[in-house]
Amino acid sequence: MKNTGIFALVLMIGAWLFTTTAMAQSAVTPTGKVGLNIGDTAPELAFNNPDGKEIKLSQLKGNVVLIDFWASWCGPCRRENPNVVAAYEKYSKAKFKDAKGFEVLGVSLDKNHASWVKAIEQDNLHWPHHMSDLGGWSSAPAAVYQVRSIPASFLVDANGVIIAKNLRGQTLHLELDKLVKKL
Repeated sequence: MKNTGIFALVLMIGAWLFTTTAMAQSAVTPTGKVGLNIGDTAPELAFNNPDGKEIKLSQLKGNVVLIDFWASWCGPCRRENPNVVAAYEKYSKAKFKDAKGFEVLGVSLDKNHASWVKAIEQDNLHWPHHMSDLGGWSSAPAAVYQVRSIPASFLVDANGVIIAKNLRGQTLHLELDKLVKKL
């Protein structure tokens, strides 16, 4: 009876170690599936920029990409924008270990085109990649990425794999520092 209890304990510890190891590996290893978890391939986004031209997330493949969900009417987003601008200015010139460079893909949940464009200008969001379907909370990009609050962000590696989510403030810079070879 005593050996059965020890055997059961060893079995439980083994199962726990296997599960823990598998979870740790899945957190850093691409799963190959499209999804929204770390390790998943980021879903494609293809929507219009402020000039009405379609742009796609896949056009940025080869770069580390911050997919940044925001809106002109969102106070917390507007307060976070200077941090995203600082990250873009710092890391767009950096040399990355496994990527050509760093890009920001701004995804707006605005409904009003003029407000969206004005906020881009006011906040100095000078990266070239902005998109919106002007659907507000009903926007297709927000639905695809299951965004229910903003600001929201997804950091994607050069292969299109999600490596971090909802990075704000200094945390964004710390994550990007891990990927940089040389500034």
